[in-house]
Amino acid sequence: MKRNRSFSSLFFLSLLVIVFVTLSTVSVEARKTNTSRKFHKRHNHKDSSNGNGRGSHSPYPAPTPPHYYGPQGSLFDVLSFGAKGNGVSDDSEALVAAWKGACKVAGATVKIPAQLKFLIKPLTLLGPCMPDLSLQIDGTLLAPPEASSWPTSSLFQWINFKWVQNFTIKGSGTVDGQGYNWWSSSEFYDIQKKSYPKTIPSMKPTAIRFYSSNIVTVRDIRIINSPLCHLKFDNSKGIEIDNITISSPENSPNTDGIHLQNTQDVEIQRSIIATGDDCVSIQTGCSNIHVHHINCGPGHGISLGGLGKDKSAACVSDIIVEDISMKNTLYGARIKTWQGGIGMVKNVSFSRIQVYDVMFPIMIDQYYCDKQICNNHTSSVVISGVKFDQISGTFGMQPVHLACSNFIPCTDVDLTDIQLSPSPKYKGLQQAVCWNSYGKSQGPLLPSSIDDCLRSGGGLIKRIARSHDRVCY
Repeated sequence: MKRNRSFSSLFFLSLLVIVFVTLSTVSVEARKTNTSRKFHKRHNHKDSSNGNGRGSHSPYPAPTPPHYYGPQGSLFDVLSFGAKGNGVSDDSEALVAAWKGACKVAGATVKIPAQLKFLIKPLTLLGPCMPDLSLQIDGTLLAPPEASSWPTSSLFQWINFKWVQNFTIKGSGTVDGQGYNWWSSSEFYDIQKKSYPKTIPSMKPTAIRFYSSNIVTVRDIRIINSPLCHLKFDNSKGIEIDNITISSPENSPNTDGIHLQNTQDVEIQRSIIATGDDCVSIQTGCSNIHVHHINCGPGHGISLGGLGKDKSAACVSDIIVEDISMKNTLYGARIKTWQGGIGMVKNVSFSRIQVYDVMFPIMIDQYYCDKQICNNHTSSVVISGVKFDQISGTFGMQPVHLACSNFIPCTDVDLTDIQLSPSPKYKGLQQAVCWNSYGKSQGPLLPSSIDDCLRSGGGLIKRIARSHDRVCY
C-alpha cells in the first residue's frame, strides 16, 4: 500500500514538471513572435520614412522603393521621386526629395542617372546629414537657360550645398550652368524702347557652391558654362578636388574655374580647367592649399587675390602650386592685391610650371585695379616668402612682372631656375620688370634681366612685414 502511494506521488510530480516545461516553452515562443512583429513594424516604418523623405500627405506619387546595396547604404534615384529627365520639366523638387531621404541614411547615394537631362532651378541642399552621403551625377543637370527668369533672391548660386560633412560628388555626368545669356546683356534689350531695362541682374550666380562644409570630395564630373564661378567653397575645410573638367568660352567674363574663400586644407589635382577667368582663384582666409597636376588655359592662370579690396584685411598662407601646364593664358602664377588693404600673404610656392604662349608667366601686382582709375593709398597687404622655381616655356609680353608697393615692399621673394623665351607669335617687352622687390635669384635664369630683378637686404622692411603679420595670425 505504501509502495502504491509512493508511486502515485512520483507520477504526480513528474506530470507537474512536464506541464511546467511545456508552459515555459510556449511563453518563450510567444515572446519571440511578439518581439519579431515589433521589430518588423519598426523596420518597415523606418524604410517608409527614409525611402521617400515625405509625409503621408505628399502631393507626389509614391516612389518605388530604393535599392539597398549594403547594411548601411541606400540608392535614391531621382526618377523614383518624380523626376522626368527630359531637360524641359522642372525636376528640382524631385532632387530635393531624394536628398532629404538620403540625408537620413548612412552611406546613401542620390543618383542622377545617365543619358538623361534634368532641369534644376536654384536650390539649396541642406545638411548636416548622416555620414558618407554621395551625389552620383551620371546624367546632365541643366540650369534655367533664361537669365531674366531667375528670382533676385537666387542670384548668389545655382546649386548650393550648406552645412554638409563627409560628402562626395562623383560620376561621369555634366553640370551645365547654361551661362550664355549671362555673358551678354542682349536678351534684356527692349526693341520698342530701344534701351536696356533697369531689371538687369547686377550679379551672376555661381554654378556649384559649398558653404560651411567640411570633408568634401568632388571628382570625375564636368562643370561647364557657369554664369560666374563654376565651383566655389566658402568657410569650408578639408576639401579634395580630383580629376574634374571645368570649361567655358574665352568670352565668358569672371567665370573662375575653382574659387576658394575662407577655406583651409584643400587639395586640387589632376584636373583640366579652361575658362574666361582664373583657373583657380585663392582669396582671403585661405591656408594650407595644394594645387598640382592641373592643365590650365585659356583663362587668367592661377591667382591669389585680388586681396584687400575696399581697405579690407586679407590673410593667405601656406600655398603650394606645382606641376602645372598653362597654355594661352593671360597670366601664369600671379598674386594681386588692392592698394589700401591690410594683412599678409606668406609662404607661397609656385614650382615646376610649364607655360605656352602665356603673356605674363610670373606676376606680383600690388596695384591691382579693375577700373580705369583707382585711388592711391599708402597701406598695403604685405607679401613675404614667395618662391618661383622651375618656371619654363614661352611668354608673350613680359617674363617677370613684380610691381610691389612703394611703402611696403615685397620681401623674401625667390626666383630660381627660370627659363622663359619670347613666343614667336608675339612681340613683347622681353625684359623682366621689377619694382621694390627684395629677395634672391639663382641660375640658370633666362632672360638674363631676371638676375637684376630683386634687391638684396631689406632687414627693416622685414620687421615692418612682421608687424603686419599680427593682423592675421
